[in-house]
Amino acid sequence: VWLLFEYPESSGPARGIAIVSVLVILISIVIFCLETLPEFREDHKEPVPVASVNGTEPYFSSPFSDPFFVVETLCIIWFSFELLVRFFACPSKAIFSRNIMNIIDIVAIIPYFITLGTELAEQQGNGQQAMSLAILRVIRLVRVFRIFKLSRHSKGLQILGQTLKASMRELGLLIFFLFIGVILFSSAVYFAEADDPDSGFSSIPDAFWWAVVTMTTVGYGDMHPISIGGKIVGSLCAIAGVLTIALPVPVIVSNFNYFYHRETEGEEQTQYLHVGSCQPLAAEMDDGRGVRKRSSSSLLSKSEYTVIEEHRALNSSTFKQQQNFSTTTAATMTTVTHNITANSISISKKIFTDV
Repeated sequence: VWLLFEYPESSGPARGIAIVSVLVILISIVIFCLETLPEFREDHKEPVPVASVNGTEPYFSSPFSDPFFVVETLCIIWFSFELLVRFFACPSKAIFSRNIMNIIDIVAIIPYFITLGTELAEQQGNGQQAMSLAILRVIRLVRVFRIFKLSRHSKGLQILGQTLKASMRELGLLIFFLFIGVILFSSAVYFAEADDPDSGFSSIPDAFWWAVVTMTTVGYGDMHPISIGGKIVGSLCAIAGVLTIALPVPVIVSNFNYFYHRETEGEEQTQYLHVGSCQPLAAEMDDGRGVRKRSSSSLLSKSEYTVIEEHRALNSSTFKQQQNFSTTTAATMTTVTHNITANSISISKKIFTDV
């Protein structure tokens, strides 16, 4: 069960479950975006009372009839089921609880239950607001973290996460340098534009935004220097921003290449081991005449054929070397024996002649 839900490449059913999980994640993200359209959005959910007749209580509109809420509920059911199955099937509960991906899974489903509890409390309170709208918006915003669930099924996102984790020192230096540059250039442009009445830099904190936008080479244009001194400061700020951002980029790219090639080589090694140890290279049968035939269901790929040919060539070369060595050894022994025999005959003839 753990392999079925955690490792999509382990089997066909596991791959099918991974595809279903990705589709549910995409549907949830699409619903999250579509429900903010003006024609679907309800900024003020007021109760819709029905005319009270003979003391009948007014009827309040229920959010549970909303199609978006129904689809969201189905997605949450799948997310909860998947999380619970993986939790109870995992070998180590402690490691499972510390995994960042599992924490993201929990954070992604919590807003639904909070919103559900709020809606139920409002219905029991006859439509009274149970929670601040600002808090509700923040809670609903957390749902966007579901997009990170895709990284469980995407090697590219996993490599990107590993790259950022390995480059935290470089990213920290980048942020530190940007912070220093923002302080310096925002102060410089404020004092350079202080004498201009039409200047948009009313204070140094207001100039922070301009410095960040300029150093990152975005340049929205909502704030810009007017005087010559301010333009000089802006030019220096842009040049410093380009240099500051460009310095740590090679290190980050190097880390990305390292993790990418490691992942690629790991996949190739896994495939090679899978061919060599997990799957039999040949399903052979004896037909009773000493001839071994391959089963029709066993088909070799190009890589498997290459491996077999390499082993066959290696074995053939080894056998030839052993055969040559045996032939040479036999010839040498024959020569030695012949020489010994000839010497013995010569000695015997000499003794006979002497006698």
